[in-house]
Amino acid sequence: MEDLFFILSKLAWGLLSPSNLIILLFSLATILVLFNRVKAAKYVLLPTALFSISLLLYPLGDLLIYPLESRFSKPDTLPINIDGIIVLGGGEELKQSLSWNTQELGNGGDRYVATAILAKHYPETAVIFSGGSGLLQYQGKDNEGNIAQTLLTKLGVNNQRLIIESQSRNTYENFQLMKPLLPKSDGIYLLVTSAFHMPRSVAIAGKQGITVIAYPVDYRSNRPEYRQWDVDFFEHLEVLEPAWREWIGLTVYYWTGKTSEWLARP
Repeated sequence: MEDLFFILSKLAWGLLSPSNLIILLFSLATILVLFNRVKAAKYVLLPTALFSISLLLYPLGDLLIYPLESRFSKPDTLPINIDGIIVLGGGEELKQSLSWNTQELGNGGDRYVATAILAKHYPETAVIFSGGSGLLQYQGKDNEGNIAQTLLTKLGVNNQRLIIESQSRNTYENFQLMKPLLPKSDGIYLLVTSAFHMPRSVAIAGKQGITVIAYPVDYRSNRPEYRQWDVDFFEHLEVLEPAWREWIGLTVYYWTGKTSEWLARP
């Protein structure tokens, strides 16, 4: 069942991704015009064009991602004792890392920096990484776990402290496969992941019976006072993509019983 869920989620995102959807709708409008269905083409073309122009001029993605990123915040004071630091995969650029035989990081690379800092603050605490390959075509190859182990040791985390789970393909599997590896099943863990990803991660952890304290990083949005009109379609789209994907993920995970609440609260 999980294999089917993984495959369907990847195929569905291929259609629902904002960038793909814009191209598909413009293509559909063109085909309709070619078949002399001009009126139908207008119904497709006009809203698509208006949305594209709006996205070109204003960071619409901020409106979607900001509520997710502001849902949880870092602790004002770090707890004295924890049983481990959990960091979720997703900060790596897997294909580039495989292409160049190195460890390449993307927008989520802040996860590694935060983990290294926390590991120094808690020098005796286990560091648990969970992440395999979320790419449909790259199953059974080198994965995020191998990249994470190399990077974290280079950042000064003793290899003996590392617990690596490298088979998970999505956030649900992160916690499902990580749970048996945790030092204490009833322990308290700092959870490091991207801020927009934290509500879903906390909800899944709660469903799995894992107690976590959120430590969000990798913020993508600007606060309202810093948003401005400009002309930067790619930058605006780069925020809209993960925002739209995360809201879909929250909804699907709730509908399929992978979480007990749609939007977790602190």
